[in-house]
Amino acid sequence: MFRHLFKLIWNRKRHNVLLLSEIFFSFVVLFLVGTVLITYGTHFLEPHGFDYEQVWRLEVRAGQGQKMPRAELDDVLRQVQALPGIQQVALTSGNVPFIFNNNNSFLKYNGKKSELTDMYDADDRYAAVMKLHLREGRWFAKTDDGSHYRPAVITQNLREALFGKGPALGKMIHYDWDKKPSEVKPEDQFIVMGVVDNVRMGNDFGEATSSLWKRLIPFDTTHWETANVVVRVAPGQGGALQEKIARTVAGVTRQWTTMVRVMDQDRLHKRRYTLVPMVGLVIVSVFLIINVALGLFGVLWYNINQRRAEIGLRRAMGATGPAISQQFLGEMLVITTLGVALGALLAVQFPLLDAFELDPGFYLAGMGAAVVAIYVLTALCAWQPSRLAASIQPAVALRED
Repeated sequence: MFRHLFKLIWNRKRHNVLLLSEIFFSFVVLFLVGTVLITYGTHFLEPHGFDYEQVWRLEVRAGQGQKMPRAELDDVLRQVQALPGIQQVALTSGNVPFIFNNNNSFLKYNGKKSELTDMYDADDRYAAVMKLHLREGRWFAKTDDGSHYRPAVITQNLREALFGKGPALGKMIHYDWDKKPSEVKPEDQFIVMGVVDNVRMGNDFGEATSSLWKRLIPFDTTHWETANVVVRVAPGQGGALQEKIARTVAGVTRQWTTMVRVMDQDRLHKRRYTLVPMVGLVIVSVFLIINVALGLFGVLWYNINQRRAEIGLRRAMGATGPAISQQFLGEMLVITTLGVALGALLAVQFPLLDAFELDPGFYLAGMGAAVVAIYVLTALCAWQPSRLAASIQPAVALRED
């Protein structure tokens, strides 16, 4: 049976090249789109590793041409902390979750190099505000004031990259700046105090990235132009509390200004930026697949009309209508298999070459989804033309010929 189908396909190879190429390119498009959607969907269902609900971010700015002393900033934060409805306040760096601000670097430990790691500054109250879950060790505390090296807390994936199954607490890590260990300055070295769950602070569709939090040393002499603060508020708080925060900051300093943003709104805002190109890609792909389906349908219909004499002869020799229909479906499935095989040969290069640094499982899932979609698409396109072929009467077909 298959030998006969291959012979029929080979005899009409010029006509089938178009079908084969359409199936090949459709498979490649479906594979790429499917991989993207499966990757984004998998990440979307994963936990963020922290609690962003009921968290606001404050951007406190000094007056024009001025800087804010740390002691005065701490006094402002204490007064904000005292407001009704405020549960906890923490000072952090400018790359707060869900905004377009990144700070990352590579880290090293004993010759092992990490992936690109997100670097954050955080004070002793940050873990309570963001509700990070500690797996090992502890968060920063006042007992770290006298530490010679800067205390740090890392995520589980960074721990695995640098320490494997070995101990991590108390170990020294440093920036990967191609320096000898003896040349690394103390301020560029971090002592691991704790390990937390993996976090996804970029957006809803991003993967968990290696992250490190450096301790913001209290009562230092730093003067900042802008301070970033995360605030956990009680449920039900809204604009009235935001106005109180702004008035409190302005009342203490007279020259400082405060911008208050809800972290959940930042998350939804960033989600839209991620969804727009993804939705556009899906729409373009759908139109492309529709055009391919119409093309397949038209080509099959044309082939059947060109082969009416062959069909009439087979019917006259005793072939049944279902047998004719199965023949055309079988030819289409064989051509589909050849196109899918060529597409899979291209698609398998992505995990082999570690393209885009995705987990191979996402590529395999994308390939599986593309295979199923292509076979369903070609079967639907071939179904009606094959029924048309099965309904052709031998006397009519031979008389027309």
